[in-house]
Amino acid sequence: MKNALVILVSVVASMSAASEDIADQYPQSELYSKPVEVIPHVFSAIGATAPPTYENSGHNNNLSFVVTDEGVVVVNGGASARLAAALHEEIKAVTDQPVKLVVNENGQGHAMLGNSYWADLGVDIIAHEEATQEVEYNGDFILQGMQRYNRYKAEGTRVVPANISFSESYTYELGGVTFEILHLGPAHGPGDTQVWIPQWSMMIAGDIAFHERMLPIFEDTCTSCWIETWEDAFVPLQPTYVIPGHGHPTNLAQVHRFTYEYLVDLREKVGLHMDDGGDLAGAYYVDQERWKMLDTFEELATKNAGRVYVEMEFE
Repeated sequence: MKNALVILVSVVASMSAASEDIADQYPQSELYSKPVEVIPHVFSAIGATAPPTYENSGHNNNLSFVVTDEGVVVVNGGASARLAAALHEEIKAVTDQPVKLVVNENGQGHAMLGNSYWADLGVDIIAHEEATQEVEYNGDFILQGMQRYNRYKAEGTRVVPANISFSESYTYELGGVTFEILHLGPAHGPGDTQVWIPQWSMMIAGDIAFHERMLPIFEDTCTSCWIETWEDAFVPLQPTYVIPGHGHPTNLAQVHRFTYEYLVDLREKVGLHMDDGGDLAGAYYVDQERWKMLDTFEELATKNAGRVYVEMEFE
């Protein structure tokens, strides 16, 4: 792995930009982009840095896989059965090893709606217990949302929760590689899951980490918890390589900038607005110009500010 950093830099430099303005980078496939080898044995199909659409087939997150001598571990089931099948075709072009495990990074559609494809092949699927609960409670609603934007591409997809769940961590050994499947703490949403490969200093981070696009803050997101989890659990691991939930593979410094620093900055701006007696209507327009270069800024900046205001009202 001594040349892995050089490989990562060259791979990222050669990638097409995962811009929200590019509808589809890989039109011959259901995937938004063709998988690239980030470091030896670790591949990722980089999703669009945009909301899910018919054009990108819902592939707006990173679908990763790790090849070992005894099988393959996939991170994210995909946004549909067809998308999962397209990823599998790319895996089979790289190796004849079978897929042994699929990890859902959370309970969102782009992480788990492809589970049905993998389950039909008899592949084990693992998710954090909160993510599994989210799928069981809201899976049909999430599926309907995908069916609306994906139209005929949704055919064959059904809701299938993971058959393995965990609470804090789950260690999986395959082909001499140790996969530490982690829930480091509350962050972006219920059941956020990270896949840490310590022997390669590789973190497949899921939605705890964002790069190149603005992170979304949901109604149930606890931003103060996200910051605490980042400081106390994510940063201490000091990964050399990070595949974020969204955006190109990079390093800790870059995801720290676009995740942690954004959250801290937004909370500071909203806090100052509240200290000045500002209301919710005004909170939507706190200064976020520093982050205007991020994809999905126009869609998310004001929403994020409003949700942070509501959260901080009750702290």
